[in-house]
Amino acid sequence: MCRLCNEESGTSNVDNSLFHPMYEKHQALLEHALVAIQNRGYWSPYSENAHVYGAGAIEAGRAAFEAFLHAQFYLDQPGVIQRGGAEVSPYGLKLNVRYPLCAPDALIAAGKAAMPAWAKAGADTRAGVCVEILARLNDKSMEIAHAVMHTTGQSLVTAFQSGGPHAQDRGLEAIALAYREMKQVPDATLWKRPHPVHKPIHMEKTFRIAPRGVALVIACSTFPTWHAYPGLFASLVTGNAVIVKAHPQAILPLAITVAVARATLKEAGFDANLISLLVDEPDALVTREVAVHPEIRIIDYTGNRLFGEWLLQHAQQADLYVETGGVNCIVVDSTDDYEGMLHNLAITLSLNSGQMKTTPQTLFVSAAGLKVNDDASPDGKVSADEFGLHLAHAIGKFLENEEHAVEVLGAIQSPWIEETIERSADVATVLRDSVTLLHPQFPAARVRTPMLLKVPLDDHAVWMEERCGPITFIVKTSSTAQSLAVVERTIREHGAMTFSVYSTDANIQQMAEDVALRVGVALSLNLTDGVYVNQTNGFSDFQGTGANPAGNACLASSAFVARRFFIVPSRRHLWPMVADR
Repeated sequence: MCRLCNEESGTSNVDNSLFHPMYEKHQALLEHALVAIQNRGYWSPYSENAHVYGAGAIEAGRAAFEAFLHAQFYLDQPGVIQRGGAEVSPYGLKLNVRYPLCAPDALIAAGKAAMPAWAKAGADTRAGVCVEILARLNDKSMEIAHAVMHTTGQSLVTAFQSGGPHAQDRGLEAIALAYREMKQVPDATLWKRPHPVHKPIHMEKTFRIAPRGVALVIACSTFPTWHAYPGLFASLVTGNAVIVKAHPQAILPLAITVAVARATLKEAGFDANLISLLVDEPDALVTREVAVHPEIRIIDYTGNRLFGEWLLQHAQQADLYVETGGVNCIVVDSTDDYEGMLHNLAITLSLNSGQMKTTPQTLFVSAAGLKVNDDASPDGKVSADEFGLHLAHAIGKFLENEEHAVEVLGAIQSPWIEETIERSADVATVLRDSVTLLHPQFPAARVRTPMLLKVPLDDHAVWMEERCGPITFIVKTSSTAQSLAVVERTIREHGAMTFSVYSTDANIQQMAEDVALRVGVALSLNLTDGVYVNQTNGFSDFQGTGANPAGNACLASSAFVARRFFIVPSRRHLWPMVADR
């Protein structure tokens, strides 16, 4: 939309009647989001309380999910070759949902053709339409929750929160960040330069936001919506078409997302092919082929490091935002709440069965033991070996209520993760073995308890290898100072998304802050209450830093959105013309 400029101030005189109805509908929410990303306090427009969604929301979501099973998922996309899909729930259900398999070239061409009108619509309209997409996804949160649960292995509660409201938070956060960046560029201005002899020169200058090109979102299998929404909405709101490449084992949550987005775009007056779903079969993967296509100009990827490195090496035509994870570490030095610390660690290591990129893997404790400044240890000291036994006991205590434990653990997403668990038991001393729990509703579910292992410091090949799943190593060092030094080396070489320290010593805390700053990793200190190191919050926490080998992007920074568009200027002379002197 065209904006006319005020000659004196250079500001815009905007006719509000020109705004798209979806922008008008969500303008207040967007303004709240802009304040939230600036202040970084607690804020969320999407409730994580299931009861807010209606008395029968859970059952209605389950029914909507079950309607997809053993059926064809309809998407009116170009280039359909055949149908496919081989998702099997970690809880034992065979989904047998059949999705359209489309020729990548057809999706790219259709997305590229849809972009000019979308780009010309302007930042306000695009933001309004994108926020409307999120509003409609929020209405489907329970439906998406069941789809996330039965493709990722998350429990229903976790799947609802992470796959629904929390993912929507991250999507809105990305929209707000991109909108702020675009709105820093005025649509137009009147430029007047005084001249010492002749009349002043008047020029009208306009600045257009131009999209970078077709974007590819390569989704992961463990948190498909949470990880996909930031890149998806950051690219879409900046004018780019988006192709969502779903993981073969977790298609349904993103198929629902794309279907909602396409319907909303069409209703808003735009080409639905601005977003499309790319599905492949496990034995005929197409991601590498599409990733190096010359028309793919943006790639968002979350997944294993090997493929992330391959993308960085080969997909050089695109701007890449890659998160691969690493070896997240915890240093235990001292505490004022020993029982609280052990309980927090037990939950941390159990959340989603350790299948989060932010889950700690290696705990370092000094051979001198740790200082305990509470009644849990009358002599004020706990040895390193005692700490290992106490943590194993705390995990066992948490697991006593199996009905609650399975809701925290969820199910193991992939059989190869179970193989990793079994293999890890052979490389270290087992303090607590991983055993199978019976899920009360799904007898065939892959539910495993956390495995706690002890390994010598010099056995780097064991504890420095990233292992997805509920696998934790305790490593004894000569001192806390050495623990911090080892952590610094580990993160510098292998990367990490999170770093946690328990210490009541101000000097140790400062040393930890310095380590985190040098290697670029998010630090948590002395977590004992209901917040865990592997959890981050939209509008407050920055997910990743882009400063270490765990990834090159921070999901909540200006850098994550600013390169998804170009600024194209145009200028022309107004009266008096140059010749009129």
